[in-house]
Amino acid sequence: MPLPEPDADALAHSKRLAALIRERIAAAGGFLSFAEYMKLALYAPGLGYYAAGSHKLGAAGDFVTAPEISPLFGAALATQISEVLRHCGGEVLELGPGSGRLAADLLTSLARRESLPERYLLLETSPDLRARQQAQLAQLPAELGRRCLWRDELPGSFTGVVLGNEVLDALPVERVRREGEFCWQQGLEVTSQGQFVWAERPLEQGELHTATLARLPEGPYRSEINLQAEALLRSLGAMLTRGLLLLVDYGYPAAEYYHPQRHWGTLACFYRHHTHEDPFFLPGLQDITAHVDFTAMAQAAAESGLELAGFTTQARFLVNCGILETLASQGEPGTPERLKASNAVNRLLHPAEMGELFKAIAWTRGLDLTPLGFRQGNQPHRL
Repeated sequence: MPLPEPDADALAHSKRLAALIRERIAAAGGFLSFAEYMKLALYAPGLGYYAAGSHKLGAAGDFVTAPEISPLFGAALATQISEVLRHCGGEVLELGPGSGRLAADLLTSLARRESLPERYLLLETSPDLRARQQAQLAQLPAELGRRCLWRDELPGSFTGVVLGNEVLDALPVERVRREGEFCWQQGLEVTSQGQFVWAERPLEQGELHTATLARLPEGPYRSEINLQAEALLRSLGAMLTRGLLLLVDYGYPAAEYYHPQRHWGTLACFYRHHTHEDPFFLPGLQDITAHVDFTAMAQAAAESGLELAGFTTQARFLVNCGILETLASQGEPGTPERLKASNAVNRLLHPAEMGELFKAIAWTRGLDLTPLGFRQGNQPHRL
């Protein structure tokens, strides 16, 4: 199916970013790693997909996340957050808050539970997304909105709950290839016609080479390694003094991520609700993602001294946190209100939708507690 055509302004925007990328490739000697390309395509100031003004989330954007599907997602997470805050106090820090919808739903639900933190921190480096979040949260009652504080870097220390929904999958990944004991770093070069095409170079000894040999089958095999996500987990572990780190994202444990049959990796692109596999298509106008290797995330968190608290499917986590009970309170059975809420929750829970592919994983420090979301169906043995 052909992808939708962008309008003239969007196309001009993409061409400006493509010109910047060509400059970077030339400055790098003709080859740019895929991780560097993905960083520019998503985050180049004023031009990257997450750094510019296009509408990304929801029906009018390129993809839909759980908070856009139903406020009951945030209500379920609030149940978990409330439990932790009662045990250790502190604040809430949301990583990559997207449209701000999840923050609004969480604050509203935490207020109902009388579990509001004094501050709700939002870590956001994109000026465009920060403005959208501020507009979303300005609609809250003043008692809730005053608690919101934006940051562009992690605090030095933190007590409370650190939360991230679909954060790791948006971090730039290295793309690698292995055949036997030989490994290559994949990236791109520019043709004589100015087009971006795949290229590769032998991997030098180092962290990426070691990870490629340790994780990828002998091959021939191509996949991704997310060193930036692993570094983020170590930073979060160093930051968290006491509390819970909870991440929800799509992906697999390493045994499934690097399964011999998944020999082309998990890289995917999203453009106006179309999924395709060409990361060089209209840079700046499409999302580029890779699934999360949860085993690597668990190992990185352990290196920083965090204790794994749980790993399970999104469906099991949300059910443990009472999403079905909350659904039962949404209007009378058979009413349009209940039907709409039920259909949305079905998308969050159904194995063929988000229920199985999306996982919840959490770590604690200084917290003698098995979090509610993992008390049934916990699967740490899969990591």
